[in-house]
Amino acid sequence: MNAEWLSFSGLVLMFALGLRHGLDPDHIACIDGLTWRALNHSHAHAGWIGTLFALGHGLLVTLIAVVVSKLALHFDPPGFVMTVFGWIPTLLLMVVGCLNLRLLLRRDEAYAPTGWKMSLIPARLRQQTSAWSVVVVGVLFATVFDTATQAAAWGYVASNKNGGAWAALLAGMTFTAGMMVTDTLDGRIICRIGRGIEHPEAGRRVRRTLGWLIVAISFGVAVYNVAKALLPEVELDDRAFSFAGAALVVVMLGIWAWSDRRARSARASVMFKLGRPQFLHRSRRRFL
Repeated sequence: MNAEWLSFSGLVLMFALGLRHGLDPDHIACIDGLTWRALNHSHAHAGWIGTLFALGHGLLVTLIAVVVSKLALHFDPPGFVMTVFGWIPTLLLMVVGCLNLRLLLRRDEAYAPTGWKMSLIPARLRQQTSAWSVVVVGVLFATVFDTATQAAAWGYVASNKNGGAWAALLAGMTFTAGMMVTDTLDGRIICRIGRGIEHPEAGRRVRRTLGWLIVAISFGVAVYNVAKALLPEVELDDRAFSFAGAALVVVMLGIWAWSDRRARSARASVMFKLGRPQFLHRSRRRFL
């Protein structure tokens, strides 16, 4: 196996790629919808929707990479094909950003995060709330063109670097681990906020905030992809990309802490409003 492909820095890079992929706007939109649905049905696994989704998604991504690493020994795709495939994720990010921006600007309507991939999932499956259905949704997300293309590219690179199937397997598992971190935090944040919010208007504000985050990520990553294509010198090296991945985790943990404090505050406020009349009633009886 090629030492460069399986080096520590290479694995850190794959982990960072997984962290960033976990914040894919389509992931956030899907996990948001599945988590709120699980909360409405009072499922115990509601807080782990992101983990289950990332598990199914990552397993198929890894499988695709391993299979392509085997096929690449007998097939060499034309260069223009890889170029076209490389631009597809950028175009789809722009689509997701525009879709959510359009919905956010309609202030008279309730907003829910949206992505184009969720529309490809069968309606019957989208309505399911079991843990296994969430894993299946994650698997189906990995079959969509842009994700499958990225996984195929990793398998092709692993083969060209003489790493073979084992290198592709290790890279896919490392990528999945990174994705599970951010997707789990995403799901836990939504669950924490959902359980702490008692007023519908507060829930709408939280989802709109999440929507602006999706718009920022969509356009931000798309602009970066265009910039590095036009000006290769702006592309982040492996170390900078790894630091960026670590920064994403820090940001997610910060949002987690903020949402936890917000949930506790909302719950305490509700308890105070519910408990105050009873407290005053008990106080009157004590003094009488």
